[in-house]
Amino acid sequence: MTLAAALTVLAGALVGGFVSGLAGFGLGLVALGFWLHAVTPAEATALVAFCSVLAQAQTLPAIWHAVEWRRVGPMLLAGLVGVPLGALLLTRLDMEVFRLGTGLFLIAFSGFLLLVRSQPAIHWGGTAANAAVGFVGGVMGGLAGLSGPAPTAWATLRGWSKHERRGVFQPFNLGILAAVALWNLLSGAATAELALLSAVALPGTFLGALAGAAAYRRLSDRRFHEVVLVLLAFSGVTLVWAAF
Repeated sequence: MTLAAALTVLAGALVGGFVSGLAGFGLGLVALGFWLHAVTPAEATALVAFCSVLAQAQTLPAIWHAVEWRRVGPMLLAGLVGVPLGALLLTRLDMEVFRLGTGLFLIAFSGFLLLVRSQPAIHWGGTAANAAVGFVGGVMGGLAGLSGPAPTAWATLRGWSKHERRGVFQPFNLGILAAVALWNLLSGAATAELALLSAVALPGTFLGALAGAAAYRRLSDRRFHEVVLVLLAFSGVTLVWAAF
């Protein structure tokens, strides 16, 4: 690995870690923009999973008090069932169509909620709805590393506070991404080159997540709501871009 590649990986880890510490998800959304210029797509995808687990685990204690396992438990269990299904679908689905459809939905969803004055809130849906959302997130996580959009959108529609939202989608994402990272290890994705890339990226991820968590504490519920929607919109744009 050249010095330029190492600096690119480190920069992506710092920025991605900051976004993850700030919003509770989204490391891959920004880090891939750096990493795909320096490493192969397969290495970048595996690196996203490993670094995301570190960033999520690092900032989880700060919002642990907001975790309600009656919400998260069914969602996470269903998501873990969905991960291997998503991995199996990887070779059977038209990924361009999947990216385009998912991206357009995220753009429309986040754009609408950013423009409306009053925040709509869904008050129906209990354990079954949480599990269904978790299953979709797990499938999307195994398919494309996109475990975050489904639970994040659901938590946003429920009208919860910033702590309540992160208390749902952060432990969910941590569990799903850990499963994806384990899947990568068992499938032989762990190579000497990936270990070297991780050694470069993980310190940057740690420092970035630390700074992002400090910024999160200064956000009001409304500002956090806006940050989440902007990141979802950005995720949609990148997916649409990748579909062409």
